[in-house]
Amino acid sequence: MRILAIDTALDLCSACVVDEAGGVVAQESMELARGHAEALLPLVERVMARVEGGFGSLERIAVTVGPGSYTGLRVGLSAARALGLATRRPVVGVTTLSALLAPLLAAHHDGTFAAAIDARHGAVYLLALSAGEGILVPPAHLPVAEAAERLGPGPVTLVGSGAPALAAALHARGVAAAVAGTGGPDILSVASLGQVADPAQALPRPMYLRGADARPQDHARLARR
Repeated sequence: MRILAIDTALDLCSACVVDEAGGVVAQESMELARGHAEALLPLVERVMARVEGGFGSLERIAVTVGPGSYTGLRVGLSAARALGLATRRPVVGVTTLSALLAPLLAAHHDGTFAAAIDARHGAVYLLALSAGEGILVPPAHLPVAEAAERLGPGPVTLVGSGAPALAAALHARGVAAAVAGTGGPDILSVASLGQVADPAQALPRPMYLRGADARPQDHARLARR
């Protein structure tokens, strides 16, 4: 299945096309703290310009659905949905946490693995899996101390921007923890997960896991007429 994958959930703006055998047809990524809205569509156009058959050759589109930046997620989801409508191809959602964990699970067949994204204010977005027991902690927004407690006795291999803080909390509890990486998800992992996703279940809807930081100022709200 030839698939276009898009990721704007964190500090990367990425797109790639992968063929039926998992081979990379075209790929491009750039680091961005902001500006995903301006960068994404030109980046997708450059990627697709290197794909024989263009958009008509695609069978599916995948996009990261979060957790991550509110703005980044909206940009990626809006673009993926629009492309899906224009090409009449199904669009599937891939969670950022699953995409972070995918390379670890492919390389190791036992142990406990956790993806932790820095959610600020002393918290992380967490997903933890055990090769033998399956999901240990489903996707959740947790204080770092609680996340460390939920991971159990370890040892734990961590990945993601929240991994260093979570590793420190685990070490403080006497739990062995190793940080395998602190970057964002590999766009190729987004593509591979998108290829096997069920479109009826993996819907392109945002997974925020917590409310927005911004709150309306009730005391300054204008009276409604």
